[in-house]
Amino acid sequence: MTAAPPDSFALKTMQLRRIFLGLALTVLAACASPDDEHRASALRPLPSNEQIISTVYDAEYTVPDGFFVDERADTPGSYTLYHVRNASSAYELCSDDFDQALEWEAADNESRAVSGVFVGSYENDKYFEIIRELSYPDAVGSVWEPTSPGFARVFKCAMVNRDGVDSSALDGHAGTLNARPLTPGILGEFVEYLWQFTYIGASPRKVLDSYGWERADAFEHTLLLALVFRQGHGRCDRIEVVEWIHSADKASGVVNRTFHFLFAIEATQDSGGFPRECS
Repeated sequence: MTAAPPDSFALKTMQLRRIFLGLALTVLAACASPDDEHRASALRPLPSNEQIISTVYDAEYTVPDGFFVDERADTPGSYTLYHVRNASSAYELCSDDFDQALEWEAADNESRAVSGVFVGSYENDKYFEIIRELSYPDAVGSVWEPTSPGFARVFKCAMVNRDGVDSSALDGHAGTLNARPLTPGILGEFVEYLWQFTYIGASPRKVLDSYGWERADAFEHTLLLALVFRQGHGRCDRIEVVEWIHSADKASGVVNRTFHFLFAIEATQDSGGFPRECS
């Protein structure tokens, strides 16, 4: 797999099988108080420890059925996908002008460790995308034919403006959704889209559930996550179950996020490869 910039990731062509845990993607209406500490988990039954452990150790499971799948997911071989960021790399840039997006991307391309040759562009209602062929050096430093496509994106401000966001943080301001009318579906897809660019120091990390609900003044969307932290040879893994909640104000579209720890369990795989909870 080729190297990628810090704010990017490489996607494999083999799509992971998604196992449905009986946690269907729905939009729930609720009248819970925004001050309710456990507002999201109270609306949705949590999977059992057995279900969580089974999912964590299933090498082919990553996200539930119905979860967002990127348009580039079927690209042959390895490829690079990322967003052009501001000077401090804190957040993704946005523009509604293609020429501006192209200018930013071209400058970004010149500054990359591996630059690419422009081969085309693409756009949808969310972003502009500049497509380049990237040439990586071989083991002795020689660069041959282009080896990997790179897809660099600039959000459209008409969809979302991420100015001022700290994309390395899991709590706080997450941008402003400008699409109108703002709907639960728009927020849900935005949250699931950003998940593919989110770094959390856990391996593996699994999305157990993804669902939305509504307050009088805001739409909410929750990712229920299982994050695995290895604790060393001969020790059980620590599995942390958390909610990542995004709330979008219905009037302004301003989005805020909350990373909420629920509980932890310890588990391992026995000598036969079967997952089990540690006592």
